[in-house]
Amino acid sequence: MGRAVGLRLFKTLAIGAVAAATAGVLSLPLAATPTASAAATGATGFATQNGGTTGGAGGQTVRATTGTAIHTALCNRASSSTPIVIQVEGTINHANTAKVSGNSCSTADGVIELKQISNVTIVGVGGGAVFDQLGIHIRESSNIIIQNVTVRNVKKSGSPTSNGGDAIGMESDVRNVWVDHTTLEASGGESEGYDGLFDMKDNTQYVTLSYSILRNSGRGGLIGSSESDVSNGFVTFHHNLYQNIDSRTPLLRGGVAHIYNNHYVGLNESGINSRAGARAKVDNNYFEDSKDVLGTFYTDAAGYWQVSGNIFDNVTWSSRSGDNNPAGPNPTSNTTVSIPYGFSPDAASCVPGVVSQTAGANKGLRVSDGNCTPQTPGPTPTTPAPTTPAPTTTPSQPTGTNLSLGAGADGSSKADGTSYGNVRDGSLTTYWSPAGTTGSVSVKWGSATTVAKVGIREAAGAVGAVRSWRLLNHDTGAVLATGTTAGVVDIPRTSLSKITFEITSAQGTPRIAEFETYSG
Repeated sequence: MGRAVGLRLFKTLAIGAVAAATAGVLSLPLAATPTASAAATGATGFATQNGGTTGGAGGQTVRATTGTAIHTALCNRASSSTPIVIQVEGTINHANTAKVSGNSCSTADGVIELKQISNVTIVGVGGGAVFDQLGIHIRESSNIIIQNVTVRNVKKSGSPTSNGGDAIGMESDVRNVWVDHTTLEASGGESEGYDGLFDMKDNTQYVTLSYSILRNSGRGGLIGSSESDVSNGFVTFHHNLYQNIDSRTPLLRGGVAHIYNNHYVGLNESGINSRAGARAKVDNNYFEDSKDVLGTFYTDAAGYWQVSGNIFDNVTWSSRSGDNNPAGPNPTSNTTVSIPYGFSPDAASCVPGVVSQTAGANKGLRVSDGNCTPQTPGPTPTTPAPTTPAPTTTPSQPTGTNLSLGAGADGSSKADGTSYGNVRDGSLTTYWSPAGTTGSVSVKWGSATTVAKVGIREAAGAVGAVRSWRLLNHDTGAVLATGTTAGVVDIPRTSLSKITFEITSAQGTPRIAEFETYSG
């Protein structure tokens, strides 16, 4: 589908609360740092069916500041179904997201891969979690919660690429997923390399998207990849903001969807597109400054809808012809849809105000009480102590041969004028720096080498720049040690062919002069 004129700017008639929320200047009381336990209010909508969606509740809680750390947490579980809560803080990107191997995971480089697993929660904490130009894959998996994160500018073409262009994509026998309080955004449409923000394909069922923002994209999302892919369904969309979207809010091919209490602003070409036999219950939504917000578009395979309580504010409707069949200008129901769960919808008139205060990441997980009043969840449990190994507090000074001399080296990125090889040349005057403030550098050998001690030496003028780091067995993804200052560290005696020093936070640009390794 071609794009009319590209993404348009928001109309000035949009209410001030929405504009403020989008600009990030709305002042709101926030709850304590969210954890998965902050989802104590529980999943809503169709995600409550088929046994319910609890994610990693009851499992170990770990903290991750890189994509590789997320994969490592999945791979370190006893099995692919062992419950786990992964608290994420910081920016997750291609440079810090590598494939990790293990019996309890199936991961890939450059994308968060939740494949052939179950019972997992990924939740943003602290200063926030941003998945930058990197999408989240869910494949052949069940009982997954994604909460309080931002996913932005994921491309299907151009550079970098990931996840087929979808911010969050579900495919191949996926069951019970709850995506809540997320911000999913792009910076253009298909012609600029972007695809959908929230897609479900190939037998994906029992999904809820709640209290989320989807904006600035050609395509909001779909259920079903083609007119023949009608095995998906039982999806709830509620209290979401769709803003400056060309189409697919969502596109439905077959199945059942419940769409209520969403605020739609600036739908440029079409909105809810029910086709190929899909049935949508569309209740108490607020459509504003938009075009053709409901109907069957771009196909002669009809879909159906049950409508009630919606408000259409400055909505324009095109005439019906061929494969263009809008439901307006006076939408009426042409089917009935039975909803198996309880819900308390807000009146459509207050939806813009409620959604502006609750939808999106970093809003304190606020929800509506069903009476047009946002509520803040109660206090959440204290963040647990790190579960990864801590370095020895007073390691002895290295003795013997520095095994890094003459070894190979590589890494995630390097700043101009620096080299990976500088960390194993024996000189404190040469160094490696990442392209930004975080990144990783590795020392590697042609065969398994035993390492029991590591020395990280920062270059003059940059001592103390590294604020937090991890040592990884690159062969397995296992975390060997973590710390907050560079220096000498004892690790469990390990046979490996590659060891990685990963900087997870820094002040300024780190300069690593030497990455020394010793057998004892």
